[in-house]
Amino acid sequence: MDGLILPLLLMLIVALPLILSTRKQKKLMAEQQEMQNSLTEGDRVMTTSGLYATVADASDDTTIDLEIAEGVVTTWLRQAVRERVHPADADDNDVEALSDPESDSDTAEQTTSAQVAPPLEHGKK
Repeated sequence: MDGLILPLLLMLIVALPLILSTRKQKKLMAEQQEMQNSLTEGDRVMTTSGLYATVADASDDTTIDLEIAEGVVTTWLRQAVRERVHPADADDNDVEALSDPESDSDTAEQTTSAQVAPPLEHGKK
């Protein structure tokens, strides 16, 4: 009997964390699935790729239409939605940029003009 205690104890030490981590992972997956299924039109979300968008249509079971810019609607798998974003969290950076009274017109002109990088020439020496 004494020879079995040490192997059983070692197995318990290895198996217990595996079981607990599996339960935690299942719980997180269930919460994620519930959030993805409860999305409604107008919700602000972030995808797994980091894209912020607004839900335009959530009527399909497997896909969801996201509006990424005004008038630009794209179709995504529901599993691509990582989290629901509260409007206050997403708009904090926009509000700070717009509410800065000290910004001068030179800075505004610099941010509105886009610059294009020269094309890369691959394979030329």
